[in-house]
Amino acid sequence: MKEENRVKRCEDVVIAGRHIFKKNGGDIMLHEESNEKIERLKKIVAESDNIVFFGGAGVSTESGIPDFRSVDGLYNQKYKYPPEVMVSHSFYVSHTDEFFEFYRNKMLALDAKPNAAHLKLAELEKKGKLKAVITQNIDGLHYAAGSKEVLELHGSVHRNYCTKCGKSYPVEYIAESDGVPMCDCGGIIKPDVVLYEEGLDSMTMQKSVSYISKADVLIIGGTSLAVYPAAGFIDYFRGSHLVVINMDKTQRDVNADLLINERIGEVFEQL
Repeated sequence: MKEENRVKRCEDVVIAGRHIFKKNGGDIMLHEESNEKIERLKKIVAESDNIVFFGGAGVSTESGIPDFRSVDGLYNQKYKYPPEVMVSHSFYVSHTDEFFEFYRNKMLALDAKPNAAHLKLAELEKKGKLKAVITQNIDGLHYAAGSKEVLELHGSVHRNYCTKCGKSYPVEYIAESDGVPMCDCGGIIKPDVVLYEEGLDSMTMQKSVSYISKADVLIIGGTSLAVYPAAGFIDYFRGSHLVVINMDKTQRDVNADLLINERIGEVFEQL
């Protein structure tokens, strides 16, 4: 093997230009497969004007927002109660103060900025190639990047409403308040996000299924497809190309026409 294709005694994965090196024992080997797959993705995108994107937490982790299920995710951190309990409807009702303390500390990331994936998706929509972004994220970064047709399956931290009178409040009001945020009328201001034990918005679900069922290309990115019913929407895809971009394995890898196990921002940066 040529010396330039091998780096000895190196502990980190190295990305040099568009060449991706991966650890192989004590060496890091030149890995061309990802480049070839990205070239295939470029061709698929270039030849279609009916693309739908279905994304999850992995899209936002590259903007510094923690996910739930990874090794460093919220589910693997220690709290008084399990995180999945603390973002449930019953916990919101029975432990409202603690719910909002956790929500402010762990669910709001107002300084986060759109990354390469968000920006490229907005660009593809502007060019008339991408029909919709369907996201499980609640951070609003797709809108911040300029996307227009965004279906937020689990709601958004940027929408908040009084449970008594229905008055709307910006996310800053929640972030800057102490304890339980209250409306002038005396009602609790609840974030418009879907908690565990709550159902998804029916209109958002219907539109998502419609876009997926009519798409020629479906790109799944940054999601383990472990959260239902959202993950089940993929069953409605009948198009030409199913693309999966995710660091870890997903339930749809075997069905994918193109599978890329890389960071989604790094992949989209090269499109």
